[in-house]
Formats: sequence, structure tokens, C-alpha cells
Amino acid sequence: MDLIPFTGEPLALDLVNTRPLTADGQVDLLETAAGLQLWLEAESDRLPEGVVMEFDALTAGDLAPVMAVRDHTASAIAHARDGRPVPRAEIDGLNAAMRASPVMRQLAWGDPPVLASERAGAPAVRLAGFLAEDAAALLTSGDVTLIRKCAAEDCVMLFVGSNARRRWCSAARCGNRVRVSRYYHRSKLT
Repeated sequence: MDLIPFTGEPLALDLVNTRPLTADGQVDLLETAAGLQLWLEAESDRLPEGVVMEFDALTAGDLAPVMAVRDHTASAIAHARDGRPVPRAEIDGLNAAMRASPVMRQLAWGDPPVLASERAGAPAVRLAGFLAEDAAALLTSGDVTLIRKCAAEDCVMLFVGSNARRRWCSAARCGNRVRVSRYYHRSKLT
């Protein structure tokens, strides 16, 4: 089953949202190299230049650092949303991913001169470091207090609820389904 990844929230939430609930239960969109490649392509405009092309030949081993960052991020966000302290293990996991792929800055002389940044390490480690940094930025921002779970009973997606009236991950996805269901039940009663 090819599911389209849910995107458009902060990148860290999009990463956590790669485990949607379907009629068959919860699925993992990143459980295969092809799934990770599809997600990277969907997020390509928000990833460092060249990341998607570096993953033309993904292996199962490439998934491990990204999955670890996703697990640490999901747990950290769940704790922060509930007003609980984020466990040390999650903080250490995100920090370890960032340390495994340190950011190096260098001056590129040209017209105009540019101060460029790039991460060190293998492609999957660099991706995990970038995703961990994005998760850390979300966790330290005011947006972390606005993260909500979709109000649809059969949805586990998270979103930043900057609009107090927003209840669903997507009005077209879950909002429409809920409205149609309500209409059906109302019309059935009359």
C-alpha cells in the first residue's frame, strides 16, 4: 500500500507523522528504504541541498539513524505536549544524532562570498543530525505548546494549532470525513 506522507507541518512533526493510522492499523511509512526515499522527495524543499539525491541507493542500515531520531522526537514531543519533563534519554538521543554529524562552516569565495554550512558524516547520519536539530528547534520554540493531535477518532497525526479553531490535521483529510459522517448520521435519524 503506497500512502502519501502527511506534510506541511514543521519538519520534526512531519517525521513523527510518518506512522499514520489506517483501516488496517498503524503503518510505518519509513520501514523500507523506498518509503524513506518517498518521504525525502515529499520534503525535498525543506531539506539541505542534495540530500534527496544522496539517497538514490538507500539500504536498511540507512534507516536506523533516522528511525532513532524519529523515536526520540515522538517521545520528547509527547512529553512536552503533556507538560511533563522530556526524559533525559530522548534529549541524549537527539544530542547524539547532532554530535554524530557536526556542522562545519566554511567560507566559499566568489561573487558574492558566502559562508556555507554542511554536516560531516555518511548521508544517513547527516540526515539524522539535520532532523535532530530541527526537532530540538521545535522543542525549544513556543510552538511546542501549540502541538495538538487531530480530533478525528481514527487519526494520530500531530499539527501545530496556531489557530485556536483548528481541530484536524487537515480539513480536506479528516475534517471532511468527520463532517460527512456527522451529516450521514443526522440524515439517517430523520
